[in-house]
Amino acid sequence: MKQRYNRLTVIKDLIKKNRIDNQDTLLSLLKDEGFIVTQATLSRDLKMLKVGKISDGWSGYYYSLPDNDLVAESEKSYIQDVRRGVVSMEFSGNIGVIKTREGHANSVAVGLEALGLPEILGTLAGDDTIMVILREGMTKEDLQESFKTRIPEIDD
Repeated sequence: MKQRYNRLTVIKDLIKKNRIDNQDTLLSLLKDEGFIVTQATLSRDLKMLKVGKISDGWSGYYYSLPDNDLVAESEKSYIQDVRRGVVSMEFSGNIGVIKTREGHANSVAVGLEALGLPEILGTLAGDDTIMVILREGMTKEDLQESFKTRIPEIDD
């Protein structure tokens, strides 16, 4: 996970310092920085970073990072959804079940996915239950550590 975090940091720096108008250019710049990734991985990284394309006003579009205030505000909303909905968590290996208040499972799952917690590979929500699949090598303790950092006040 450390490599992904480092790669995301480099992507943000490259976008801040360069006028990048396509993924091929960004892939090349990443390669120069020592990161060899596929186009699909780069697309996921750009989505996670909420990178968009904006018009330069005359000749095309280029990548831009979101305004930090907007990201912080939407992140607060997701965190509130998770806090409000989670009742309990139980894990067996890398598969977990999160119990939520009735009708809250979908909004909690969306919040967990949107927050981009690196431990979570995916979620599947019902009405009051979410199945969480952790990435290979990740544990319940790793997820709890992320919760402590990003979503305080969640009791396991």
